[in-house]
Amino acid sequence: MKEILKCYTIKKIKDIALLIGPEGGFSPCEADRCIESGFDVAGLGKRILRTETAAISVISIIMYEMGELDG
Repeated sequence: MKEILKCYTIKKIKDIALLIGPEGGFSPCEADRCIESGFDVAGLGKRILRTETAAISVISIIMYEMGELDG
């Protein structure tokens, strides 16, 4: 995810759109459609998180990487 964020000039968190998949992951067809629609694919490693937990985790990671947690 860090590498994906580095590839773009993202100035505000509101400029980011996330697509969080189901706990079982996207089907190959769904994943292909996401890529065709311009999404970059990133994962959270071997961890399998509930969808709502994954969303909070990803937002926290993005905020950290963008320096939004500095207080």
